[in-house]
Amino acid sequence: MTPVPAATDSPTRRPASPASRFAPILVLGAWYLLVSTLTRLVLWGVFGSAAGVGKGSLLWILPAGLVSDGLQALYLLAPLTLLLTLLPDRWHGTPSMRALLLGGTAVWMFGMLFIAASEYFFFEEFDARFNLVSVNYLMYPTEVAGDIWSEYPVIAIVITAVLTALGSTWSLRRWVLRGMTSTTTLRGRARVGLPMLALLVLGGLAVSTNSLGFSTNRVANELAANGPSSFFRALRTSEIDYHAYYATRTPDENLALLAQELGKSGGRFTRLAEGRLDREFDARPDGLGKLNVVLISSESFGAEFSRLYGSERDWTPEFDQFAEAGLWFRHTYSSGTRTVRGLEALTASLPPIPTESILRRPGNENLATLGKVLRGHGYHTSFLYGGYGYFDNMNAFFAANGYEVLDRNQLTREPRFENIWGVADEDLFDMAIEHADTLAKQRKPFFLHIMNTSNHKPFTFRSGLEDRGIKPEGGGRESGVRYADYAQGYLLREARKHAWFDDTIFILVADHGARVYGKQDIPLKTYEIPLLFYSPKHLPARRIDGLMTQID
Repeated sequence: MTPVPAATDSPTRRPASPASRFAPILVLGAWYLLVSTLTRLVLWGVFGSAAGVGKGSLLWILPAGLVSDGLQALYLLAPLTLLLTLLPDRWHGTPSMRALLLGGTAVWMFGMLFIAASEYFFFEEFDARFNLVSVNYLMYPTEVAGDIWSEYPVIAIVITAVLTALGSTWSLRRWVLRGMTSTTTLRGRARVGLPMLALLVLGGLAVSTNSLGFSTNRVANELAANGPSSFFRALRTSEIDYHAYYATRTPDENLALLAQELGKSGGRFTRLAEGRLDREFDARPDGLGKLNVVLISSESFGAEFSRLYGSERDWTPEFDQFAEAGLWFRHTYSSGTRTVRGLEALTASLPPIPTESILRRPGNENLATLGKVLRGHGYHTSFLYGGYGYFDNMNAFFAANGYEVLDRNQLTREPRFENIWGVADEDLFDMAIEHADTLAKQRKPFFLHIMNTSNHKPFTFRSGLEDRGIKPEGGGRESGVRYADYAQGYLLREARKHAWFDDTIFILVADHGARVYGKQDIPLKTYEIPLLFYSPKHLPARRIDGLMTQID
């Protein structure tokens, strides 16, 4: 009797080139290049024109982009390359492996499509590929996930990505599974797989994410870059060797230069021999004395919305009214584009140090801050925030630098309204007024640094303010700015009812503008912010036209 072959769950295998084993790599790589190129063209079509990126720029943007995308495809497909190199034939051709390969292809394609859609909305907000902002946001998934869910069409994006991924997988299934019935050897597979991995290593050493940007137009360079690659570069370099990338001098040279420049503005250096720049100034006979100070860092409150700054939108009538009655600074600029940059400038007079804000760096305790200076003069110093202050390490930073910290956890009453970012600005300001009442009873001057949150996506607010142009939902940036402006006017009007108002200076300034856009590396116009000092008993109305920054 003729013997019956043993049953097997593997299809009949036939000799073939080892390269056929790696057909899925070529298919997925080509698919990724197509998706990335289409994403690049969409970004150029929607955002390139406004930034001055003409059609001629595509002649270098598209080839440079293909190089960036190709290298990133090698990174993304490296695990699969390694698997196909090491996996023996007896496991490679099984039905389980076929299912795993097809399922993995669909999941991988879905992920790439979802990232492409995310890039579009990130570019819409920042005119940039993924950068350190995206890295920092992912460190706070509660706030960010809630913001994204309420602001963007997540369900529609997911459904579209799923259907496209499944359709692509089905259409390419024959190519993805090609080579599953071929006979190979480890040596043969290594001759194909190892050069691919070596190419990845060489490419990674020779080409960095930002090395293919040849234009003086920032947005053109961003279009040439690859989004995932930019993200991983930001993740990898958030803490870098400062001296390797930035020009420096010795501490003694810097001290001498600073002493020379600061000495021009008067005062007496008291500890210069110790390497410190402390100065004393004689008290002015016409000085204001020890007034309370209330500093409001207003989220995304750019000058572009104020009539006084030349805007046609006129969304800040409250600010404009108080500015005309106070000490109004016409030409003020923010230090950066994120809240932490504004806070480090206002608190510690620091420019935006590369690459991470001082708020989020180790060793940021006991710094020379505005609060420290005022505490030295007998002030009680506090930081108040409308959200949960663990975000951006705000609570830890201010607590480590001598401030009493209050956030939404310290509210003493039910808030009028709250969303993922925090309580309504009105509720935050009520807490600030209550806190000021408590401190005033101690007959000690106080300094309150208040950081509001409402002018931020998802732009949702309490009802009852529609007559002011503030929609509870769907009003976008306009409702956000109008509400922040209304609430700041509310604070000043409510504070006027309290005894400590007459002996208080209110400072209203933005943390940064609403959005950075333009082809320049630093589009200056979008950095312009309002600044107002208001104390009607002590400061007459006046306009200051000199150049100012948050550091000043």
